[in-house]
Amino acid sequence: MKKKILITVLALIGIITTIKLAVIYYNANFNPYALPSFCSVNDFIDCDNIAKTTESQFLGIPLAYWGMFLYAFILLMLFVDKLKNIKLLKFLEVFKNPFSYIGALGLISFTISMILLCVSLFEIKKLCILCAFTYILNLSIGWIASEGHFISAIKQSFADFMDAIKIKKYFIAFVAVMVAAMGFLTYTATSFKFAPQVKKQLQFKEFVKAKHNKYAVKGNILGDKDAKKIVYVYSDYQCPICYAHNIMMHKLAKEVKGIKIIHKNLPLDTDCNAYLQSPFHQGSCIDAKYAIAAEKQGKFWEMNDILFQNKPKTEAEILKLIEKKDFDIEKLQEDANSVETSKQIKAEIDDAYKRGINGTPTTMINNNAYVGIKPYKDYVQWAKR
Repeated sequence: MKKKILITVLALIGIITTIKLAVIYYNANFNPYALPSFCSVNDFIDCDNIAKTTESQFLGIPLAYWGMFLYAFILLMLFVDKLKNIKLLKFLEVFKNPFSYIGALGLISFTISMILLCVSLFEIKKLCILCAFTYILNLSIGWIASEGHFISAIKQSFADFMDAIKIKKYFIAFVAVMVAAMGFLTYTATSFKFAPQVKKQLQFKEFVKAKHNKYAVKGNILGDKDAKKIVYVYSDYQCPICYAHNIMMHKLAKEVKGIKIIHKNLPLDTDCNAYLQSPFHQGSCIDAKYAIAAEKQGKFWEMNDILFQNKPKTEAEILKLIEKKDFDIEKLQEDANSVETSKQIKAEIDDAYKRGINGTPTTMINNNAYVGIKPYKDYVQWAKR
């Protein structure tokens, strides 16, 4: 009885914890007005941003929901002896050794938890403290239920399961449940109804994960030089998402006929942007200067690719990157540090702010501007209108 009470308390705590995790998950992915949760403390301890990653779900179902199911099933096992006497729940008689099932589930869930912890620490590089708390709960529940004899619990659970499916009606019921579950999980895993962040990241995967721009061009022209439709791109070489956006624009110029992409510098760096109150994308001003200088040599898009690929923050870093490239480096330095280049950058920044553009990347077609990044297919549709 003492063991039963203790596991009941731990399972209830688990349900409460996973409900809170489910709320955090919902706010992070579905509620744009939600305030940060209590367990988003800093860049490392950050439940909210972990909830936005693709790793926060399995087969399209948030891990918090899987956790709720686990603890609910554990509670069911604890009271199976009484519940099986109810006519509609008579099938529960197949669970002959409920503590063995709980012990096995505790070990399995803890093992999965350790894998998730490694993903969190080494891939996402963040920690969810509520998740870590459930890992301890899982191990504790499994240990108490099996009294430390995990292997025996697994063997006993497997033996009970094999005995159950020898009975025809239970075998048919098991198959029906599995078919229904597979159908539901196939739907969630393909529709991403409960995991919009996964669908969104898959749409950008080609561009975000790209190690280089396979659509890169040379010269100063991107697209059709005589195009009547101009796509203006306001960008910043230190902007994290601008790298992916830049590749999108190159692909767009290659696949959609009759358009030309024109790059506009909008460095969000106090070294040249007087509209900013505090340092932000430091290094983007010197990057923009060298992009303009390269354009004077007819090599704008070559420099554009180098800057986005490497994100240099100083002139020395840029010069090291191009020392073996086909640039007139002495002339490049002279042009990059000229008064004329500084005036051009200031003019481009002023023009952007006059148009209400103060963020990167911004894409503008026919005087309609969009700040941020869209799925590639949306840009294609927009450019073809």
